[in-house]
Amino acid sequence: MQRMTTTSSTMRGGTTKSISYEIPIFVPLPFLFYVTIKGMDKIIKTISENGAFRAYVLDSTETVRTAQEKHHTQASSTVALGRTLIASQILAANEKGDTKITVKVLGTSSLGAIITVADTKGTVKGYVQNPGVDIKKTATGEVLVGPFVGNGEFLVITDYGTGNPYHSMTPLVSGEIGEDLAFYLTESQQTPSAVGLNVLLDANDKVKVAGGFLLQVLPGAKEEEIARFEKRIQEMPAISTLLESENHIEALLSAIYGNEPYKRLSEEELRFQCDCSKDRFLNALSSLPKSDLEEMRDEDHGAEITCQFCQSTYHFDEKDLEELIRDKS
Repeated sequence: MQRMTTTSSTMRGGTTKSISYEIPIFVPLPFLFYVTIKGMDKIIKTISENGAFRAYVLDSTETVRTAQEKHHTQASSTVALGRTLIASQILAANEKGDTKITVKVLGTSSLGAIITVADTKGTVKGYVQNPGVDIKKTATGEVLVGPFVGNGEFLVITDYGTGNPYHSMTPLVSGEIGEDLAFYLTESQQTPSAVGLNVLLDANDKVKVAGGFLLQVLPGAKEEEIARFEKRIQEMPAISTLLESENHIEALLSAIYGNEPYKRLSEEELRFQCDCSKDRFLNALSSLPKSDLEEMRDEDHGAEITCQFCQSTYHFDEKDLEELIRDKS
């Protein structure tokens, strides 16, 4: 189980207290009909009826569960990686076309770097440099993350497919990922935001549920409207409590909007999926010097490459290497 923390999120000119763990983002999109997705991870994009606020809510349980299974992560590593995956899903959901979002949590402590990549089609992949961190509070069993991320940077790379990706970076403010994402959105994107996200584990440290929300203020919002949303966010139950609800997606929406009318714009599938392949790694091998390839062929009689993002292993035999060497001749 995770504890709820607070994060600084600017809803108007000053700083307000808002719930934080992991977050989502949203963009109004034209639509012809609304599709409900059952039995899989999803992100629901909404907008208040007056158009002054937008919110995303996410169920990322299977995404994080798949990541845990592929990387064999222990408790702290599972939660830290899971939060970063959700953060990437949120950021990618705000983009269009074939844009890809890479989030790098470059901490200085035990977990090492956490790197995730998400796209606009709902897929995400990622890994944590040290999957074996498992630190809990003795009294409560609470999984600790922030101290084992440490100080460092929260780096976001936006790749529009033009060959010139955009880099934006803010300092880590807590290492809890949700707080760091909220700070990034406020400081780098200049978007007033409130964020909440978490990964809950069962008694065996397996992923029980994962998800979160993002609330953003849009241009034209009135001060009294902002004040109502601020108050509701400050008073909402802990994100861990909401995620443990029978229907946590509806619980999150209810906590965000209260009695405020809103529209559901879209519901989109989310999933952990790596785009690695043998051909991609073969191309990577082809970039090595001829002497290195000859050494692999003669001494190792082949090569084996494991994808960092999904742990899939690809084997290249002497024949594969010989063809690469021949191409360089």
